[in-house]
Amino acid sequence: MTARRLSHLNAAGEARMVDVSAKAVTERSAVAEGFVAMAPETLELVLQGEAPKGDVLATARIAGIMAAKRTHELIPLCHPLALMQVTVDFVASREPAGIRVEATAKVEAKTGVEMEALTAVTVACLTIYDMCKAIDRAMVFSGIRLIEKTGGRSGTFFQAGTHRR
Repeated sequence: MTARRLSHLNAAGEARMVDVSAKAVTERSAVAEGFVAMAPETLELVLQGEAPKGDVLATARIAGIMAAKRTHELIPLCHPLALMQVTVDFVASREPAGIRVEATAKVEAKTGVEMEALTAVTVACLTIYDMCKAIDRAMVFSGIRLIEKTGGRSGTFFQAGTHRR
């Protein structure tokens, strides 16, 4: 396998923002996921809307969307993107107890939107933790990953084993 050069490093090995000026504007999307494991009692409080700090999922949804919009301020060398859509959705799991977080980001741009979807998921997970930490400090995040990407020169990517489309 031939080693690929990292696009965010120049010939001297210094960090740089990738020049996307010659790339075509295309419709791009990305879907990411993560899981917040928690005690069954914590999950019940969240699902019943009885967490001490309020509506955990509504707050996490807004936090994830806001984070996607600010990804370029959080991750060095990311291009600012005019996002067309960001969604953050949740699926409760009883076994194991926890909440699956999924974020989708869409854009028409010269560069991909994977980091925005991953940032949305990560901040939504952090927000769930923050809103529930008073009752369950043992929560654990896992499986934060890109599960789908479309558009751009590299085409479509589906994470193996995710059974999307």
